[in-house]
Amino acid sequence: MYHEHPLRILKYSAKNIWLLIFPLLRGVHAITLDADVVYNWLKGAWIDILIIGLIIVFGFIRWYFSRITVTDEAIVHTDGVFVKVRKAIAYNRLSSVTVERSFYLRPFGGMRVYCDTCAGIFQSSDMKLMVSRKVCTEIMKNVPEVESGDSISYRHKPRLMLVLLFSVFFSSSFSGAVYLAAFFFKGGDIAKDVISVSLGKIAEETSKIPILIVQKIPAAAIGIGSFFLATWFLSFALNMLRYSGFAVKSDNRLIEIVCGTFTRRRYMITAELINYADLQQNLVMKFFKAVTVSISCAGYGSAKNQLPVIFPLKKVNSLSSGLERIGLCAGCKNEFRPRITSIWQYIWSPVITAAAIYPAALIIPEFFPKLAELAYFGIIMAEIPAIWMIFVKTAAAVTSGISIYEDRIMIRYSRWLGFHTVVAERSRLVRMRVTQTPFQRISRKCTVSLYFNGETSKRHFVKAIKISDAEKIAVLLGYDSLAFKK
Repeated sequence: MYHEHPLRILKYSAKNIWLLIFPLLRGVHAITLDADVVYNWLKGAWIDILIIGLIIVFGFIRWYFSRITVTDEAIVHTDGVFVKVRKAIAYNRLSSVTVERSFYLRPFGGMRVYCDTCAGIFQSSDMKLMVSRKVCTEIMKNVPEVESGDSISYRHKPRLMLVLLFSVFFSSSFSGAVYLAAFFFKGGDIAKDVISVSLGKIAEETSKIPILIVQKIPAAAIGIGSFFLATWFLSFALNMLRYSGFAVKSDNRLIEIVCGTFTRRRYMITAELINYADLQQNLVMKFFKAVTVSISCAGYGSAKNQLPVIFPLKKVNSLSSGLERIGLCAGCKNEFRPRITSIWQYIWSPVITAAAIYPAALIIPEFFPKLAELAYFGIIMAEIPAIWMIFVKTAAAVTSGISIYEDRIMIRYSRWLGFHTVVAERSRLVRMRVTQTPFQRISRKCTVSLYFNGETSKRHFVKAIKISDAEKIAVLLGYDSLAFKK
């Protein structure tokens, strides 16, 4: 039987931090700096020390009754003083185990261990422990690990340049940050010119021009634009630190992933409990035939600001040498796909948006001539994302589709500006839904949505599928085809 790391006492003590309100109230009373009041406060300092001591004692008691038992079949965590909560997880039910070595815990020999099963919900770990290196070693002795030596079926360590490009593409939307920064940099200058001209005419009558206000406009705009770029750069730097040293290896049962610089993480993933693989791209990556591969597996990548990446960046033509070796499938052609005549169902929204923006370029200058330059700039900046979305949705109309082969399902679709190719075993499918809009009923089309196992219910859908094809998909997946004849 083991205890958690002694640093855990501070975590348990923090739950009683509200007791510090009493020393705080005494301190506020003494803030008058009156000599008698300060003297009386110092005389009563033992009360503050007692309260702080009680907080630490409460934390110690909680830590003492938090016990870890490692058996040959399961890991058991018992918590609670008066009401005991006993949580046991069998090793053969583990979907993933994460060992995390934070840079601030290393001097104290502390480590975090997260154990997850497919029974979890809301993307929270089923068991969270802060333990010493010794206890972590005892736990990991019983957790299944990738066999070393010649038995390893796959090993991959991406080059630093690939991790760099991955961080660029997936750090708080690089294109969005640059777009917003450009908008404020240029927009601030134009706004300054417009207001300067207006105030100049007012000054002819008042002889008072608030020059300082005008000068602050571009400075504020540059500050806002710089903020967006700084936010992206911070996200980029954190991603580089989080995924540097990324390496993956596997055998026939397990996948081991190691990554991180300051916080080193090691993941052990049970391959047969992976819900699905998600091959993600944006339009630029699609043009260069590059892809990022993520997986849906309970416990992996579910923490805040983490992505469930298994390959940060790979060429599409090299996927077969990676995915199939870890139990996944690279892909095939679309068996059921939208007809090219259905492209309007994909692009109607950005097309209407782009068309509605253009008349503003003609109307605003007519009524507000002084704002013409600012209006033209704003309209151009509004047209850019709308036109970009048209390109994205056109590509989605051409590439989307569903394939069913052997025991696997593949669905290609687009969500917002990203492209997804989801590959899963049929046994992971939990629901199929077919919906129609009034316009789709006229053209005998529908939207097919598929849902797979996972801690969250995520929809994967393809629009503009023929009703007859939806019926075939339902039959292949074992559903009643009569439901789609109505």
